[in-house]
Amino acid sequence: MTVNRALFDEVMVPNYNPSEVIPVRGKGARVWDQEGREFIDFAGGIAVNCLGHCHPALVAALKEQGEKIWHLSNIWTNEPALRLAKKMTDATFAEQVYFANSGAEANEAALKLARRWALENFGAQKSKIIAFNKGFHGRTFFTVTVGGQAAYSDGFGPKPGDIVHCDYNDLETFKSLIDDNTCAVMMEPLQGEGGIIAPEADFVKGVRELCDKHNALLIFDEVQTGVGRTGELYAYQGLGVTPDIMSSAKALGGGFPIGAMLTTKEIAKHLKPGTHGSTYGGNPLACAVAEAAFDTINDRAVLDGVKEKEALFKQLLNDINAKYDVFSEVRGQGLLIGAVVNDKFKGRAREFLVASMEQGLMSLVAGADVVRFTPSLVISEEDIREGMARFEKAVASLV
Repeated sequence: MTVNRALFDEVMVPNYNPSEVIPVRGKGARVWDQEGREFIDFAGGIAVNCLGHCHPALVAALKEQGEKIWHLSNIWTNEPALRLAKKMTDATFAEQVYFANSGAEANEAALKLARRWALENFGAQKSKIIAFNKGFHGRTFFTVTVGGQAAYSDGFGPKPGDIVHCDYNDLETFKSLIDDNTCAVMMEPLQGEGGIIAPEADFVKGVRELCDKHNALLIFDEVQTGVGRTGELYAYQGLGVTPDIMSSAKALGGGFPIGAMLTTKEIAKHLKPGTHGSTYGGNPLACAVAEAAFDTINDRAVLDGVKEKEALFKQLLNDINAKYDVFSEVRGQGLLIGAVVNDKFKGRAREFLVASMEQGLMSLVAGADVVRFTPSLVISEEDIREGMARFEKAVASLV
């Protein structure tokens, strides 16, 4: 069988349009394709590969658990799930954890829990959910409707109701929307897909205060920002604001699919047996790998290293921009970094991604105007500098 990009068009549903390059092997921050060409990975599987490719701790955990037990369903619990949940609650505000398979599933659980909490405590009228334009929370019909990008939710029939949106960092409009019938507010503590937009301190604190005033739950979607991505274990820990519910996925498994919804016992008690579930959620194989990833990242030296790498990334990007004048701003936190193209390149961020691939660099976009970088959190300085040298060649080819 010939396995190439043409086979994708033959056998795969066309909801994706992947690169012609098919990677087959990875080690650390480097990847090789079918022809043996080497790429430096600044994409990280879209902020998933927090320890790069084939990290020894993750490989060892996978092999060890793979010889023990893979799946049980939630009729039985298992040791890796319990260990991981205890480590996550010890390290965060949360007291209890629900495991799922993805960020979308974790967010779905968070939203369902918020609605159930409000119904049982206040009545059916308290069902409004407020979220933010350009937000992204997953692709289930509930989460994609809460996400503030109509292009992803239009065209599938009637949407879940009582969901409203306002602009991120617009506290005045938010004040006009929230009321006593609001059950929850869902937000990213740093918008990812929407363009790598950080929250202003007054905004995020104001949202928390207004949630308290109106007895609404604050849900932080930390699918992309969590597990070290911003240089904190979770981004909320650097904001001085604590959510009521938090979702985690992506880097949590270091490349193995897993998601988690975390909250307090007082809120969690509203998901009684039978109210929500997942066949695969919390399976031993996923939790064993996630435990190894979590243990490795939840280390002050590693987290401080993320902030050091952020400074180097931004310095090198600004050096490139000083030569070629293609970006209006370099922004983001930790190793979730966005380079905003200026008016000369407006709407053309993807061209930088394509040009980077030609130079042996994997990168991302966040919308049409932002080049996004989400590399391994333990990427070496050597790989950062070599990747940026390749990125500079890509930029030079476009100007």
